[in-house]
Amino acid sequence: MSLPEIVTRAQWRAAREELRRKEEALARARDALGAERRRLPMVEVDPQYVFEGGDGKATLLDLFEGRAQLVVHHFMFAPEWTEGCPCCAAFLDQLGHLDRLRAQDTAFAAVSRAPFTRILPFKARMGWAVPWYSSAPGDFGRDFGRDVGATVEHDGRPVERPGLSCFLRDRDRVFHTYSVHDEDTLNALGAVPGLLDLTALGGHPNGGGAH
Repeated sequence: MSLPEIVTRAQWRAAREELRRKEEALARARDALGAERRRLPMVEVDPQYVFEGGDGKATLLDLFEGRAQLVVHHFMFAPEWTEGCPCCAAFLDQLGHLDRLRAQDTAFAAVSRAPFTRILPFKARMGWAVPWYSSAPGDFGRDFGRDVGATVEHDGRPVERPGLSCFLRDRDRVFHTYSVHDEDTLNALGAVPGLLDLTALGGHPNGGGAH
């Protein structure tokens, strides 16, 4: 790897100022994109998808934990696998504690197609406290885990893909607001602030009586 050029302090300031202008332009574009994302239309979904977790059966509505928003991590863990995807594991490792997300009236859960009997020992080995559910044998993984720009294998079977899906709750009604299934985007998200930027209400959900 080559080292940066050595310049005078005045040249460095000029180069830094040029870069600062580009950084500010990028920040404005990112803010505009976030606003456009929050204006996306949403579609009502059946809140009765059934999952299996540490406390037994749960519906999609249960995954909200009474909060207004829900972010689901589509953790790559196929039914025939013995452990989860290393890239998805790295994403959960950087997520950290969920307190800040929950303080913004937003729940988080990982969902995989593997049976919970396989998820549980892997989760324990990794030392994660994040809520994690199995969607097997239901259609949640098919309906939301591969619904944006999905690719197929050579034999026509759907590819197991990482991703995030965001949902909004209005009392007992649930709406799908956003999904992303691009690994580079997931890697660039960082932790909680990046997740909140994907939700319909952003980083400052209205915790009023609507939900």
